[in-house]
Amino acid sequence: MPAFEPDYVFFEPRALEYPLGQELMERFKEQDVPIQMTTSHNQVRGIPGDTPTAAYRNAKRTFVVGVRKTLKFDTSKPSAEYAIPLATGCMGHCHYCYLQTTLGAKPYVRTYVNLDDIFEQAKKYIDERAPELTRFEAACTSDPVGFDHITQSLYKAIEFMGQQKYGRLRFVTKYHHVDHLLQAQHNGHTRFRFSLNADYVIKNFEPATSSFQDRITAAGKVAKANYPLGFILAPLIRFDGWKEGYTELFERLDKELIADARKDLTFELIMHRFTKTAKRVILDRYPKTKLEMDEEQRKYKWGRYGRGKYVYQNDEAQELREYVQDLIKQAFPEAKIEYFT
Repeated sequence: MPAFEPDYVFFEPRALEYPLGQELMERFKEQDVPIQMTTSHNQVRGIPGDTPTAAYRNAKRTFVVGVRKTLKFDTSKPSAEYAIPLATGCMGHCHYCYLQTTLGAKPYVRTYVNLDDIFEQAKKYIDERAPELTRFEAACTSDPVGFDHITQSLYKAIEFMGQQKYGRLRFVTKYHHVDHLLQAQHNGHTRFRFSLNADYVIKNFEPATSSFQDRITAAGKVAKANYPLGFILAPLIRFDGWKEGYTELFERLDKELIADARKDLTFELIMHRFTKTAKRVILDRYPKTKLEMDEEQRKYKWGRYGRGKYVYQNDEAQELREYVQDLIKQAFPEAKIEYFT
């Protein structure tokens, strides 16, 4: 699939006070992309769409350039100590994504141009915890790889963290547009993770993202660039033929990765789950989805604050866990499985 380019762009006025904001304005003008000004991202108006579904899809093709005002970073357990706020929103249409409910009806991509402020705050967090390592997650509410060819923000964050003795960066992506990141001076301080799944899951539930084979090929490139590498398998889904599907995934991955990459390889495993609210939103936005969300077939698991979600029954979850973990151990015996949930 081609790299993302927005159909509509909005600028917050303060964004033009920063070099990156000015560069992006010139870029979009040269491309003749429709540009509007907005007082803040909360006041974005004028995204076309005759129906809520059409407006939602157009919002996914919208880019908002703004300034990060709040420099207090959110925590990001268990993957990192903090979330580093480079951007929010994503152009993908993953049916199961938790951002379906957290980003509301206008899930446009919003990028922040005051990078020096963000990196300065990150340095403060690093210094507070030194000599312990401080990890930052760059993909909590976005997939920055998918549009970093436009902003270069992730590239700059990688090089910034490469200079931090006690700082480390992590992010995950479903996109294969990684070539410009291969040249970044990461110094081994950034773990580059790919969200992978069986081909069936990617084709049916992850529209507007890179293909099964493109992601695996990109992972091979990243490994050769000596980045620490990781994979998130999420959501693990029990579809018809799931064992064969996940077996094929590891066979392909085994052929792609060079020997050096296998010495420091991580896996994070997350089973499919859904809430009543998410189910309602998903069916509204993707009424023809094949995503299985039969509450009667699931186990209700209580969470924090009195809210819960529907997960696989214990025996189904155990079978899924054991099968995928065995595939990992067979193909990559030195890999670390960070968690299964």
